[in-house]
Amino acid sequence: MPRVRSHPLSRRGLLTAFGALGIGSLATACGGAPSGSESKGGSWSFEDDRGTTVQTDGRPEAIVAFVGTAAVLHDYGIECVGVFGPTKGEDGEADVQAGDLDVDKVTVLGNAWGEFSIEEYAALEPDVLISSMYEEDTLWYVPEESEEEILSIAPSIGLNVADVSLPEPLERHAELAEALGADLNSEQATEAKKRFDEASDALREAAEANGGIKVMAASGDADLFYASNPETAADLRYFQELGVDFVIPDNLDEGGFFESLSWENADKYSADLIMLDNRSSALQPEDLGSKPTWKELPAVEADQVIPWVSEPRFSYAGCAPLIEDLAEAIREAEKVG
Repeated sequence: MPRVRSHPLSRRGLLTAFGALGIGSLATACGGAPSGSESKGGSWSFEDDRGTTVQTDGRPEAIVAFVGTAAVLHDYGIECVGVFGPTKGEDGEADVQAGDLDVDKVTVLGNAWGEFSIEEYAALEPDVLISSMYEEDTLWYVPEESEEEILSIAPSIGLNVADVSLPEPLERHAELAEALGADLNSEQATEAKKRFDEASDALREAAEANGGIKVMAASGDADLFYASNPETAADLRYFQELGVDFVIPDNLDEGGFFESLSWENADKYSADLIMLDNRSSALQPEDLGSKPTWKELPAVEADQVIPWVSEPRFSYAGCAPLIEDLAEAIREAEKVG
């Protein structure tokens, strides 16, 4: 979930977005009327999570989206013409947040925080811009300083992904995909939903069978170690509802998303299993050899560290493997903290 950036600290820039809807409530995402509609006259509308009803002349086709959102739409067979946000690594390969997107077939308007080419965006003649919201009414990765100009070019849609449980954004993204033309009753969509449900059951069973395993979701940069608050991250909140026992930081930073610790104090909390932020903006295990406190953490010494997709791909296809991996890690973990 979003965390720290190489710009001045702010709630928006330091979001560590990590609900009480049950799995059964997800059934509505694969049936029923979509939130968007297209009349015989060709008008299309969709009410987003800002309470804004977006209207266009006909179903949007030229779609520009935050890369993670574009990856979700791709899972449902909806393609974007342009993306913004971490899309390619220095080697030109797809960033982890790009999911299964073919990143060479989309126009990348910006690959890092604060980057967004307004000229290229306008040239795409977009019908709509879509992004996640990790705080109220704020479109993720749309630069604040140029937001007004960007949003004057085409209507925008924002979907909330913070301070809720995972089922809610999954359902909302499915509704948007359906409104944009996706078939939620297709074999691919129904199989993805089935896999998600089965993975959730497996995680619940693993957490119950290996009770007492303490899990910490964390992220690190050169200066700080971030212990994440599971209540604010959609994925972590859902895992907690399924029975996963998380470390709960007791001195949260402003916004409540995490507690930032100096590396000297990285051992403040005891954990048997660490989920470590796998985004390109965060340090990975191979980068942390110079941090003595990291190497001395019991979970690290026991090799009980797994990647944490802290900005999940909010589709059933994107999230099912994450839940499967966590279930396996908990099943195999031993008490070490």
